[in-house]
Amino acid sequence: MFKKTKKCENEQCDVSNILEKFGKYQILQYFYACLPAMFVSMINVNYIFVAGEVNHRCRVPECESSCPEMAVSWWPAAHVDHCSKPVLNSTILEDNLCTNLSFTGAVEECKDWIYENNNTVFSMFNLACHPWKQSLIGAVHNIGMALATLVAGWMADRFGRKPIIVVCSIGCLLGNLKTLATSYPVYIALEFLEAAICGGVYSVGSVIMIEIGNKKNRMLAGVLFAYAIYMGEAVFAVVAMLVPYWKTLIHIICSPTLLFITYVLLVRESPRWQILNGKVVPVKSTLKLIVKTNKLNVKTEDIDNLDEEKLKSTYSMESNTTKEGFREVFRCREVLKRFLVATACRFTVTFIYYGLIINSVWLPGNKYTNFLLAAVMSFPGELMSMYLMNRVGRKKPLIYGYLISGIACIACGAVPGSITWLKISLFLIGKLVTSACYTGIVTYTMELFPTSVRGSMLGLCSLASSVGNMVAPLTPVLTSISPVLAPICFGCTAVIASCLLTLTPETRDLPLMDTIDQVARSVAIDNDKTIKGNKKHNGNMKSPEDVRRCEVF
Repeated sequence: MFKKTKKCENEQCDVSNILEKFGKYQILQYFYACLPAMFVSMINVNYIFVAGEVNHRCRVPECESSCPEMAVSWWPAAHVDHCSKPVLNSTILEDNLCTNLSFTGAVEECKDWIYENNNTVFSMFNLACHPWKQSLIGAVHNIGMALATLVAGWMADRFGRKPIIVVCSIGCLLGNLKTLATSYPVYIALEFLEAAICGGVYSVGSVIMIEIGNKKNRMLAGVLFAYAIYMGEAVFAVVAMLVPYWKTLIHIICSPTLLFITYVLLVRESPRWQILNGKVVPVKSTLKLIVKTNKLNVKTEDIDNLDEEKLKSTYSMESNTTKEGFREVFRCREVLKRFLVATACRFTVTFIYYGLIINSVWLPGNKYTNFLLAAVMSFPGELMSMYLMNRVGRKKPLIYGYLISGIACIACGAVPGSITWLKISLFLIGKLVTSACYTGIVTYTMELFPTSVRGSMLGLCSLASSVGNMVAPLTPVLTSISPVLAPICFGCTAVIASCLLTLTPETRDLPLMDTIDQVARSVAIDNDKTIKGNKKHNGNMKSPEDVRRCEVF
């Protein structure tokens, strides 16, 4: 999987090739970036089981024993509503013992419940017949994740990748505080706090992996990061199956993150960010470490002789005296166009991915097995994504991937339930292709933005993904109206995303851009080629000099 060249081990290697040689340094940093992502993915889905519903019934004080149990022989067989209480007929109550015949058949509002166990916060905080409270836990968590990715991306651009990923990784420890919550509002607040701090690992970790590898390994970096997330989900399903009690489960997935304190020493800053921001001394140290770890034949004197300007010219970066941020993004039409397309595509793929999981109610087996299968099904899609996007390119596989996914979703909704094999096959095709697009679009959007604003833009893209994650749980409501509404929504959004992708450029094997001005000039060069090719047919086309700078509003 990893292709390591030995050319620079035997021959003199130029300083400009240090970041292009893939070796042990990149493998270690990839591992350091993926490990916290695996834990965050477990934390990201823990509410599915931690706040899972527990079997329950209404408490009838006159009939309960000193140690109330969920399953009792006297419960009226015809009464199945958990939110109402069967009315006791006191006139036929014999020796204060209840039987199936001790009830009138009428019901009244239930205000207290008996739970089968205390394995989840559902019973801990008495959430029976309050489904909105149960759903709110996941919604608040997703809001915290959205805020984390947005803020962490901006902070990573301003203060560096390393400090943000270290803080976010260690922040996973806060999840343990949830076990100390004594009320529902406190638990909700801690759920938000946990997600708002640790969620930044997703946006910053992926950026680090993209920036330390060469252009041939960027797709591999995206796939490995996605595998870490899927692996975390699969591991969590197994752990939850073996340890159903919610407090123990939270301690198991949150406590090991204390070890991420070692990241202060282990994780290295992105050399591209250091060069772009004029961190001359630190970047020389980083380059020397890469040379030593990857055993490259580079003279340390060559690195020591580099000043800020030489570093930027050596690694094809430009001096950027102005700090670029959101203002410059919204002034540049090309970057803004890429941003709008990226956010639409990230929203769509997340909406479809989680929507398909939530609507897969026909899958047999228990919830743990189904969740595990859903996570495992994503792995083949990642391999398919890596192969096609490395061989064909980024753009075409994504365009056709979204299109096929949309068609499969619409077809799945149109096929009647009686044709089970066809309906399941279409669902699996949609799930497989969506998984491939999930990683593909994450890698592609990272390549679309320059280093100066990459963290910020990916934070906004991750915010769009979080919105898709929040909207997906609402699709079962559409299914209750008509079984074809949800698949149509999935299909239409996928087709729209496929069309939008035709507006963005191909990025395979191209160097990462570092400034917004570089992006603008790359567009000017493409226009120059177009002008030369069509000069005979259109003499009034805009000169490349007119678009050399970024067009602004």
